[in-house]
Amino acid sequence: MKKFLALLLSMLMLLGCAAMAEEAAPALTKDIVILFTSDVHAGIDQGWGYAGLAAVRDNLAKTNHVILVDNGDAIQGETIGTMTDGKALIELMNVVGYEVAVPGNHEFDYGMDNFLSLVNDVAQYPYTACNFVYNDQPVLAPYIMKEFEGVKVAFVGVTTPKTITSSTPTYFQDENGNYVYGFCQDDTGAKFYAAIQSAVDAARAEGANYVIICGHLGTEETCEPYTSIDVIYNVSGIDAVLDGHAHETNAGNVVTGKDGKEVVRVACGTKLANIGVLRIAADGALSSELYSWNNSASPAELFGLTGTVVDAVNEKIAALDEIRKTVVARTETPLYIYDPVATDVRIIRNAETNLGDLCADAYRAMSGADVAFVNGGGIRAQIPAGDITLDQIYSVHPFGNVMCMVEVTGQQILDALEWGARNNPGENGGFLQVSGLTYEIHTYIASSAQSDENGMFAGVSGEYRVKNVTVGGEPLDVNKTYTLASHNYMLKSAGDGYSMFAGAKLLIDETLIDNQVLITYITTELGGVVGEAYSEPYGQGRIIGVPEAPAQ
Repeated sequence: MKKFLALLLSMLMLLGCAAMAEEAAPALTKDIVILFTSDVHAGIDQGWGYAGLAAVRDNLAKTNHVILVDNGDAIQGETIGTMTDGKALIELMNVVGYEVAVPGNHEFDYGMDNFLSLVNDVAQYPYTACNFVYNDQPVLAPYIMKEFEGVKVAFVGVTTPKTITSSTPTYFQDENGNYVYGFCQDDTGAKFYAAIQSAVDAARAEGANYVIICGHLGTEETCEPYTSIDVIYNVSGIDAVLDGHAHETNAGNVVTGKDGKEVVRVACGTKLANIGVLRIAADGALSSELYSWNNSASPAELFGLTGTVVDAVNEKIAALDEIRKTVVARTETPLYIYDPVATDVRIIRNAETNLGDLCADAYRAMSGADVAFVNGGGIRAQIPAGDITLDQIYSVHPFGNVMCMVEVTGQQILDALEWGARNNPGENGGFLQVSGLTYEIHTYIASSAQSDENGMFAGVSGEYRVKNVTVGGEPLDVNKTYTLASHNYMLKSAGDGYSMFAGAKLLIDETLIDNQVLITYITTELGGVVGEAYSEPYGQGRIIGVPEAPAQ
């Protein structure tokens, strides 16, 4: 009994010390300004650019304590990332002077070994992710502590468990297909919240006056129960959340947390269009804002920037410029991922587009398959009418996935279509653009597609919302065998949760890289010109949305 009371007393004292640390921060003579970026996606010279970001940081540092943080998805999305497996981006982040970083789902796109090499051998700043584990043991530091005039600020990194399906699932498995890497995922989110709470509590126990969640989380419904809002509702002791993943632009809102405390939440969008700012004033008050880039000129052109960062960025760009600008084909029509009318609305992840048709046709033509699928999340950039450069092709398909063809049943095809359409009319990176096939999505029918704890397809429990599927103009036969082309991400690695293809017989095993599939199709099958067949922005009528039940 005495031992129990002594243990209880020590725990209370520890909690009391943590609470005192939270409530009684030492006085500051200058504000602490936390600058953060998210979802840069290799846009090193877009928006502010890394040079502009460094200039902003240096200017603020004249009168403030300043720290620079990245919230993930920095190394993928442009040619420079694809051609260097992300290394060029890490090297630039070293030059810019980042002090804390969090892995996003796309940090893993070049493989686990590559990620670990970048983190351990290339990055000159630490990565943190409290919920990233190997055989349930942490891979990275759960938080990074920084101190300013005696005031301790803890940065707790959190990476979305959706990473397993939104990167390549096999990267997180051993040679026997067992998941050895994970993100504390489960059906309820309880394990995930517990990992974050543990990191927050440890930071408080170490004397953190402020705890900042640096999250690659987002707020989309498809990310539940792992959104930044879910974290705020289920974890106590948080002062602010710097959020990424959703490409959301949010100058700041206040959310009441689990412990009744107000938590500041801010998100800065993508491609360095904004720099996120969280300010801890000398009096302890927290505020947030965005520094938005709204000029057509680059920061270097506008400010005449010079210096180490500018030189480093220009060197990286110059090394790739000649290759990036090589013209490989031509299109007579714009090729879309965004709505041509509501130009800020991305439709490639919930509807057919002409670029989706083109990409899927490329896989079917190059493989000779009955049907081809391309996930909407794997089609990343649209192409204006005119010359098509290698850079544009790389930007459409930046992941380096490789073409495969498998033998599947009609039932597997139907299940895949249902899985891809489960969020319609909402977005889903796994939404299927198709070739050789047509289908309807009856969105008035609630999706009953089921997933397991890792986000993989686990079956359909009710009525299918995908109906009237045809292959080659004939109704889909669920018992018939078809050939299906896509890439290794989906067909071999269950990317986006497409586990229904596990074990399918491989007829073509990793031949052409995705961007080469597209280039070859345009140059050889279309004679180098994307023409009239793809002139309709919303595609050729392969995917039909049915919002209301047909009249009886």
